Amino acid sequence: MLLPNSKTGRKTIVLNSAAQSVLASLPRSSAFVIPGRTLDKPRADLKKPWELVSARAGLQGVRLHDLRHTFASVGAGASLGLPIVGKLLGHSQPQTTARCAHLDTDPLRRGSELIGNQLETAMRAKPKLRSETDADVK
Repeated sequence: MLLPNSKTGRKTIVLNSAAQSVLASLPRSSAFVIPGRTLDKPRADLKKPWELVSARAGLQGVRLHDLRHTFASVGAGASLGLPIVGKLLGHSQPQTTARCAHLDTDPLRRGSELIGNQLETAMRAKPKLRSETDADVK
């Protein structure tokens, strides 16, 4: 999807199939997902629409920007890497993505266990004696 005029200029947005499905299911009265006072312009402020959506979904205290942080955290926790997650979020600086992608303890614990298991396996491996290695070559 191409956004011709975003906060940072023209850019391409990669929407997943779940997001596309939600957007396709919405009734349309305008070319914009959330039209402004007139149908030919987008809404400039999303505060009131977000208050309605979050209240209906039971998301008290959740800010609209928290959804971006959740997206970044899920992507980083799935080992997509910060460059990919940052590109999906439209970040130009990797530091911005690193701040957004709050890694919880589960991905860190899984990473630590994976590394520990591989090191443990390597330490248990029986080293070949030099004479055994030389015999294999002959």
